[in-house]
Amino acid sequence: MKITLQDDLPIISGLLAGTDEAGRGPLAGNVVAAAVILDPALVIDGLDDSKKLTERKRQLLAEEIKQKALAWSVVSISPQLIDEMNILQASLLAMKSAVDKLATRPDHVFVDGNKTLVDCCCDNTAVIKGDSRVAEISAASILAKVERDAQMVLLHDQYPEYGFDKHKGYPTQLHREILNEIGPCPQHRRSYAPVRAAMINARLNIAR
Repeated sequence: MKITLQDDLPIISGLLAGTDEAGRGPLAGNVVAAAVILDPALVIDGLDDSKKLTERKRQLLAEEIKQKALAWSVVSISPQLIDEMNILQASLLAMKSAVDKLATRPDHVFVDGNKTLVDCCCDNTAVIKGDSRVAEISAASILAKVERDAQMVLLHDQYPEYGFDKHKGYPTQLHREILNEIGPCPQHRRSYAPVRAAMINARLNIAR
């Protein structure tokens, strides 16, 4: 197949995949990446940047993507590995791993953002704001977001005092207040400044 894309993006002949991640900004939980190869014969209406969609719309689209895509995969990177290698490298590793995990090997991959993937199984191109420009990246962003949100709801069952079901680990005022009051749980990212500050506050509270 031949795919023609808008603006400055190249024309790709062959199987095209898109990859994106969810969870770079949160203070807790995994960073999750997805990769998707869409079937041009099975159109999916409504694909867009996952952040622009309602939770219900994302869930419905995620199911449709899984049913209609030629191939899809999802990969998670733990908070511990994020702390070890930093969030940028963890996000790139997650996206590369998601592409490598695809049951069908693509001929080219469009990567959301301004960084390409090193040692990827095929050629790849970075696309700034790709989740609203390339359908395959949009689909990947939806799968990644839905999976990560589901993971955070499960974390809420383990650590209900943090309210993960509400803020999904993002640094909201509520999350920061809870962090500063009781300190982080094992799923918090110690390399993030607000978490480090909360650890210090928790120690000071204990010392008092």
